[in-house]
Parts: sequence; structure tokens; C-alpha cells
Amino acid sequence: MAHILVAGKLHPAGIERLKAAPDMTFTLVDEISLESYLPHVGEADAVVLRTQPMTAEVVAAAPRLRIVSRHGVGYDAVDVKALNARGIPLAIVGDVNSRAVAEHTLMLMLAVARKAAQHDAAIHRGDWNVRNRFETVELDGKSLLLVGFGRIGRRVAELARAFGMTVAAYDPFVKPDAMAKHGVRPAADLVKALAQADYVSLHMPGSTAGAVIFEEEINAMKPGAILINAARGGLVDEVLLDRALREGRLGGAGLDVLAAEPPAPDHPLLSNDRVLLSPHAAGLTAECAARMAVASVQNVLDHFAGRLDPALVVNAAEMGYHR
Repeated sequence: MAHILVAGKLHPAGIERLKAAPDMTFTLVDEISLESYLPHVGEADAVVLRTQPMTAEVVAAAPRLRIVSRHGVGYDAVDVKALNARGIPLAIVGDVNSRAVAEHTLMLMLAVARKAAQHDAAIHRGDWNVRNRFETVELDGKSLLLVGFGRIGRRVAELARAFGMTVAAYDPFVKPDAMAKHGVRPAADLVKALAQADYVSLHMPGSTAGAVIFEEEINAMKPGAILINAARGGLVDEVLLDRALREGRLGGAGLDVLAAEPPAPDHPLLSNDRVLLSPHAAGLTAECAARMAVASVQNVLDHFAGRLDPALVVNAAEMGYHR
């Protein structure tokens, strides 16, 4: 009988799937931290993991571990090399969150462009005349650059075009004709493309090399441009972004992710009124949370049943899986 450790709060749909599984026991640890689940890994044959780290030390403390299933698609905080050394597959949930993240991206774009947070705060303090400042801008007729053109990027492109935006994308791993099929103009040079975009939205995995939007990229952006990041914290140099916003070189930013989460109380972006923040929640709608919970649990069950989809295994090649 296999024992599953669920490290982090799981939607009830996922718990029901666990309860229905024969020959399985499980432990639920609602708190999302390394310290909360570490004492339980020694008894786990499988771990369903939220966003907390899984270090080499955690893997070493889990002698029975046979699979790790991420409750999501990112795995920046997982030591994949440590899993590879033990022959442990790392599974992700596939395309369950692209709709939710794409909608959240458009929400951030609209809210920053229309200064939704600032207007709400002004009305609450009695300043109805904020409406006469004529500071908000539209999406219709504006240009959007997508940095990354995977499932989420494609969905954002579809939604943005419905708002009347022209869309370009920079992604060296996607062929230009694949972009053109979605009505998107391929951009061969990131810096040149940034100079032409009214809105820039990031949709790429985290980079071990550090920020992708750094000094050259921020300086290249069109004056007044709006930056959106619902992808990975660390893709943007937050100090340089804060400076560009305070100096008025950029029009605003909508960020669902930060390099360190939660941010320190003195993080400069917290006091920047040109920034709209959300708590890494783009993929945490009720519907998406249910899909991710069921999918992450199902990956574990499929592994023990010998039918785990290799396309969902990050380290498939190292495990000898054939996609």
C-alpha cells in the first residue's frame, strides 16, 4: 500500500480523488512551507507538491519516495538533479491553467491601463473628481508583445486580439509560421520588439541565468509602456523596474509573481502606486484549482498503475520514458 504526502492545501476535488483511490493512504499538510512537510517525507512513497521548495536535502530524507507530482507546471523550486540521481520522476499537470492565467493577464492589463486600484482608493477617500484627470488608456488599437508563446501566450493573444490589439511575440523556440497561424507577428529581436510595444506580457519559464527583463530591455521599452508578469518571479529586475516606474519612463506594471514570495515589507514595489500586485494567484481560480488538484493526484495514481503519461514527466529522458 502506497502512502501519499500532499504538501500544501489541496482543493476538495483532489482530496475526493485520493479518498476514492484503492490501496492508498495519504497525509495532508495544509501549510505551504518546506518546514511543514519535511517531517513527513520519510514515510512518503509519493509527494504532491504545491509551490514550496523540494531541495536535495528533502529528497535525501525520503528513502521511500518514488514520484513527485507538482500541483502546477513550474518546477523552479525542485532539485531535479537530486530526483534524477534517485530515479524519481517529476510530473506536472499539463494544460489545466492556461485559461485562468490568460484571463488574469488580461485583468492585470485592463486594471493597470484603467487605474482600477487607484480609482477605487480615490472614491473610498471621497475623491470623485479623479475621473477628470484623463489618465487612463485603452487596449483597443494598442500593440502587445508576448515574450514567450506557449499555451498561455497563445490564449492571451486570442483574448488581446478580441480587444482590438495587434499582437507580436518573441519566442526563439517557436517557428514564425506557428505564430502567424494565430494572427501574431513574429519578433526576431527582443530589444527591437520592446521598443515598439505599448504592452509587454511575459509568458516564459524561469531562468537560471537571472532576469530576462534587465537594464537593456527596460531602457528599450517604449515610453509609457505597461509591463505584465504572470509567469515567473525573477524574470524582471525589480529594482530597475521600480526605478523606471518612479521616473515615469514606464506607464505601469501588473505583477502576479515576484522574485521572493511573499515580498519583504520594505520591498520598493509595495509602495509604488504605478504597480498592481496579486499574490501569485493567476492560476488559482476555483475551477483551475480543482483541475490542478485532480490532475496532480491522478499523476501519482497513474504512476503506481504504470500508465503515467511521459509527456507530463519533466525528466522523462533521464527516467528512460519515451514520449
